[in-house]
Amino acid sequence: MRGKRERSAVNATALSLVIAAAVIHAGWNLAAKRIRRGGARFVWAYYSLSAVLLIPVMAVSLAVEPQRPQWTWLLAAAVTAVFHVTYGVVLQRGYAVGDLSVVYPLARGTGPLISVLAAVVLLGERPGPLGLVGAFLVVAGVLVIGTGRVPAHADAADRVARRKGVAYGLLTGLTIAAYTLWDAHSVTGLGVPPIVYFGTGAIVQSLLMAPYALKDREEVSWLWREHKREIVIVGLFSPIAYLLVLYALRIAPVSLVAPARELSIVLGGLAAWLILKEANAVRRLVGSVVVLAGIAAIAMA
Repeated sequence: MRGKRERSAVNATALSLVIAAAVIHAGWNLAAKRIRRGGARFVWAYYSLSAVLLIPVMAVSLAVEPQRPQWTWLLAAAVTAVFHVTYGVVLQRGYAVGDLSVVYPLARGTGPLISVLAAVVLLGERPGPLGLVGAFLVVAGVLVIGTGRVPAHADAADRVARRKGVAYGLLTGLTIAAYTLWDAHSVTGLGVPPIVYFGTGAIVQSLLMAPYALKDREEVSWLWREHKREIVIVGLFSPIAYLLVLYALRIAPVSLVAPARELSIVLGGLAAWLILKEANAVRRLVGSVVVLAGIAAIAMA
């Protein structure tokens, strides 16, 4: 009985962490959506800010960490940095050409589906009935989000923009699946402390993008002047959201963490409807709920 109560308490703590992360994640994506120019440089700016903010926290974590730093930690962080740079650039490009209510739920929803497909194709796994139902629901939700009536006043450019938004949302989902699988392996299999892992990754991400970003310092200066608030919001809250998830993964099963984390899909749909006033937002919100149900089914399979 005592062990059951302890597990329930741990799961409740993990669930609280993940729900908080979902709210924060939807919030910083709303801020990122407002950036229409300088996408890759904006990504570099907030990664660099994250690195600066995390350095002192990482130093304290290393000082109190009982484990001695390992070279494998640096390698793990370098790999996730490549995945996250790709993710950041593709996501920002999607926001530049598509609606939040299209790009965000597709990006967040297709990651679990891709993971299931990879397990079937590469590992020979055979998902049970619940997993198959979940995959079907994700696909159905994606179709609801990505299709639907185009407004009569929409021109050819609007139609192309929506198709691009769908494409970038799906591509972002692929990068999310890649870094999620690697990060779970790093903090559990390799035992890398989450703060050290994420902080080192942020530093490497900034360094990887610096040669490109600093080619046009005037553009970087303009971004800081005009979008300082967005850079600070994303640079501060993006690592907080992800660190909450990494800590939750350390104390609770993925089957609990994964579906709760994707609550941000519905929150993003609500933000697109109520704040950005996007077209077809209600339909896309319904599709987001369907995607969330599919993710929950996959996690419980």
